[in-house]
Amino acid sequence: MTSGAPRRKMSVVHRLSPGWLLDHLSFINKINYQVHQHHEPSCSKNKPMLDHSDSPHMHSMFPETSAKLACDSIMKAENEDRGHCEKTIQNYVFRSELFNVTKPYITAAVPKECQLSDEKEDLISDVKREISASIIGKKHKRCTAFNQGELDAMEYHAEIRELILDGSLQLIQEGLKSGFLFPRAESEHTRPEAGPGPREACSLSGLCELAKHLPSLKESGLQSLRLTEEDVSARDQDLFLRVVENNSSTSKMITLMGQKYLLPPKSRFLLSDISCMQPLLDCCKTFDVIVIDPPWQNKSVKRSNSSLSPLQIKQIPVPKLAAPDCLVVTWVTNRAKHVRFAKEELYPSWSVELLAQWHWVKITNSGEFVFPLDSPHKKPYEGLILGRVRGKNASPLRGSEVKLLPIPDRQLLVSVPCVLHSHKPPLAEVLKDYIRPGGECLELFARNLQPGWTSWGNEVLKFQHVDYFVAEQPGH
Repeated sequence: MTSGAPRRKMSVVHRLSPGWLLDHLSFINKINYQVHQHHEPSCSKNKPMLDHSDSPHMHSMFPETSAKLACDSIMKAENEDRGHCEKTIQNYVFRSELFNVTKPYITAAVPKECQLSDEKEDLISDVKREISASIIGKKHKRCTAFNQGELDAMEYHAEIRELILDGSLQLIQEGLKSGFLFPRAESEHTRPEAGPGPREACSLSGLCELAKHLPSLKESGLQSLRLTEEDVSARDQDLFLRVVENNSSTSKMITLMGQKYLLPPKSRFLLSDISCMQPLLDCCKTFDVIVIDPPWQNKSVKRSNSSLSPLQIKQIPVPKLAAPDCLVVTWVTNRAKHVRFAKEELYPSWSVELLAQWHWVKITNSGEFVFPLDSPHKKPYEGLILGRVRGKNASPLRGSEVKLLPIPDRQLLVSVPCVLHSHKPPLAEVLKDYIRPGGECLELFARNLQPGWTSWGNEVLKFQHVDYFVAEQPGH
């Protein structure tokens, strides 16, 4: 990627020795969400679809929206006479204001010392002295002030701090030179503030729980549903607990419980929770890369009962889903115990050989960290653990003549984050040099879809909601 290039339709803006500067928004919009819409003024007959209005589960899980969903669940059936219907093409783009992060979420207490600057060497030395004084020179005081988890977090941060600071600075400077990033004064005047996000009428994870109690789904025995070029509709019950595949070369709009979602071309998904992964295994497909974003336990998530214990995470059937030499990439929180668990317990239990640890660094449009680097609470980075599946019975890599690059350690992914919680940056273009061409790709605990990828999760369609997109006017 050359410096000074206009805003591009790919995710990698710059590749330097420390890592990658990414453009998450351009990756989404290069997908080309082009939907063929059918207009049927009088040529189709409608019939009611799955009606959950009498379901006790619906009333107990969604008391405020059950009436609305009961009405919304009356949807269009497949068109009986498509030949006479009009067809138009509508383009959609992701809402750019959702990547409008013009200033840090929290400003450092001493901004001059926490901003990226020419004084970074002095800053590093100061922090090292502070850490030394608090951890070594004041051992007794430290034991009363910090618990073991906090001490582990401080040690972990001290180990990677210089890597984050130095590597980010190089990538951010390159982004500023090329015009991809803007000085804050300029960006605040040229970019609109992000408005409130769309509000979904129901919880996908809640619907997955509800679907498990519907006899029609348990007894159907159908493991997959393929949407072809001509398919213009699908029933609610067709979209739960089975692999749904958009085989066409264009995007599709589906309706689930009255909510509209965009499916990228050549994408596959399974909308289910961890207790209903069997349809994914029954497809008899193995994968060359598996990206995993587990719901790690923390105090707030623990209270919501939506997290998984370490034992539950270990039980994810990665060995059954992985092809020989499959690249496994796991997102981890900044808790040292989660990092150690992934490296020392999780990967060995899956026969995955540990190869590297990367970090995603979150910045503003002007190149500042979204949180102060040394904040004791929120850090401006998250981790990724990378490894390959190894085993006694592993056969050679598919297409063994293909030579893959070794996985580099201590790399950074630097990007402006989406303001939507847990909307991770895309890894497809970053990982392509480390998997075979045309390799099968899988994302577990996904919240969005990608062309050519299979995605699974109980919120797998969350960020495909049409309200996160804008319909382009003709001529744009």
